[in-house]
Amino acid sequence: MDLKKFVRDIPDFPVKGIIFRDVTPLLKSPQAFKFAVDEMARILSDVSFDCIVSPEARGFIFGAALAYKLGKGFVPVRKPGKLPYETVSLEYQLEYGTAQLQIHADAIEPGQKVLIVDDVLATGGTAEAIGKLVQKLGGQVAAMCFLIELTYLNPRERLKGYDVRTVLKY
Repeated sequence: MDLKKFVRDIPDFPVKGIIFRDVTPLLKSPQAFKFAVDEMARILSDVSFDCIVSPEARGFIFGAALAYKLGKGFVPVRKPGKLPYETVSLEYQLEYGTAQLQIHADAIEPGQKVLIVDDVLATGGTAEAIGKLVQKLGGQVAAMCFLIELTYLNPRERLKGYDVRTVLKY
């Protein structure tokens, strides 16, 4: 299945000059969504990990579906003020500004192997920040997996040292 047929390009969103890769048409199609999650599982078949960590909002969709499929736990990473328990925070740079992420302080156990999952890998800033949060809690990043990689933004430069896997490349 050609998953790119289910990804819609939105120019100048969220700011001028950015082409947003919209996965909502893919999510709307049961066949495309299933195929996408199955492909993510396939490219991770040789990775050993204990749980999946994903950022809101679309990362939750793919991370939770993959956690269910693979029988792993799921840990949400959220924007400030959204998690009800004690958190650990990290501020980082986006391709169009700055942001902050939080994770529950007890979400990752020391030595736990973590898979980071998100929908799109753009500059690598969000993934790098999540990797730092995982390491701050004593976890190890086993790999990072994304449905889409925007190769023209060179995200792998920022993620050197991590095992990065993607299904689609633009």
